[in-house]
Amino acid sequence: MKTTLLVLVCLLTLPSRAEDPGIRRLDGTKISIADAEALARRTLAENHVTGAQIAVLNRGHLVWSAAFGLRSRDPDLPMQPTTTTWAASITKSVFATYVMQLAQSRQFPLDIPIVHLMPHPLDSYEPYRDTASEIAHDPLFGTVTPVYLLSHTAGFANFSSLEPDHKLHIHFIPGSQFAYSGDGINLLQFVVEQQLANKPLDELMQQSLFTPLHMDHTSLIYKESFAGNIADRFDSDEKFISHPRRAQPRAAGSMTTTANDLATFLTALLSTEKKDQHILTPKALHAMLTPNIAIMTQHQFPTFDETEGAEGPVVGLSYALGWGVLARTRYGPAIFKEGHGDGAQNYLICFVRTRDCMIILTNSDNGELAFRPLLEGILGDTVTPWEWEGYTREAILASRKPH
Repeated sequence: MKTTLLVLVCLLTLPSRAEDPGIRRLDGTKISIADAEALARRTLAENHVTGAQIAVLNRGHLVWSAAFGLRSRDPDLPMQPTTTTWAASITKSVFATYVMQLAQSRQFPLDIPIVHLMPHPLDSYEPYRDTASEIAHDPLFGTVTPVYLLSHTAGFANFSSLEPDHKLHIHFIPGSQFAYSGDGINLLQFVVEQQLANKPLDELMQQSLFTPLHMDHTSLIYKESFAGNIADRFDSDEKFISHPRRAQPRAAGSMTTTANDLATFLTALLSTEKKDQHILTPKALHAMLTPNIAIMTQHQFPTFDETEGAEGPVVGLSYALGWGVLARTRYGPAIFKEGHGDGAQNYLICFVRTRDCMIILTNSDNGELAFRPLLEGILGDTVTPWEWEGYTREAILASRKPH
C-alpha cells in the first residue's frame, strides 16, 4: 500500500528555503535542499516507508532536517521533526559514549575484567540466575572486560534467546574476533548500574547526556510527555505492529529519539570548536573511536558466520568501542551505527575528518530499502559496506522469505 508522504522541514536552526545554500556532499559537490527533499520524498514513497526523519550535518553542524510520512494511522498523523522514534541499536553507541564519560572521570574502568567489578558471581544476581549458569565460573568469562563488551568481542551470541538452551555461552577466546552481541551491551549496563549506586541507566544517561544537551525528545524509557507525538511501528505491508512504550531501560536498544536530537549529540561528540558543548575530552574520544578489531566477514549477521567478504579490507571495516568504523575511505575515516528492530530501521554515519554526517530514522520495516539511494544521493556516501550491512535490495527481500 502506497503511503502519501508529507514533509515538514525544521525551521529554527536552518536557513530559509529562499536562500537554499544546499548540502555539501562528501566529494565537494552540492545538492540543494529542495532537491534533497524531492529525492527523499520520492525514494521513501517508492519503497513504502511509512514515516522517516532525516538530518544532515556539514562540518559538524545541522544544515538540513526534515520529516516525512506518517507517525501513526487511524487517524493518519504526520511524522514531525519532534516525533520521538525508536532508535533500536543506535542506543548502543550513545550508551558507549556515556561509558566513556565515566571512564574519563575515573568512575568506571574499561580494562578490568567485569568479574572484579561485581561483588558476587554473575549467576547470583536475579536477572542472570538462569542465563549465566554456564559461564559465571568459566575461566574465559573471567577475562571479559568492558572493552570486549563494547567492541563486541566477548564471544557471546547476539542474545541468549538465540542459543539452543537460552543461556549465555562464550564461543571464542574473548578479544580474538568480532561477533555482534546485544547481550554483551546489556551485561555492561548491569555492571555499570551496580557500580553507580544501583541507579537505573535511564536516570544516569538523562543526567549526563540528554538533559545537558537539551535532547528533549530522547529517553531510554517511555515518558508521558511523549504520548502525543511518538512514532508507532509498521511492517513491510505498512500494517501497525506496536507502540514503542519501553518501561525498562536497555542499553542494547530501548532509546527513542529524533534525528534532530541525534544531530545535537553528534555535534557535541565531534566538535572541535570551543563555542560548542563537548561530551568527551579529545583523549577519550580518540580512545572510543580507535578500531579494536578488524572485520573481514561478508555479512554482519548471522553472528558467527565467518565467510570472508571483499568489502571490509577495502574500507578498513572494524569495530571500536560501541561504534562501527570505516578506517580507510576516500573521504577519511568514518563511524557508523545501525538500528534494527521490528518496525524500526535506522542508520547514521559520520565522516570524522570533515564532520559530515547523515542520520536516517524510520518507523517502517521498509526503511532499509531506502538507505542506499538516500545516502548516496544526498550525502554522496559510496563507501558504506552495503553487502556486509545487508542493505542490498536482494538481501533485504531474501530476509523476508520464510525459512
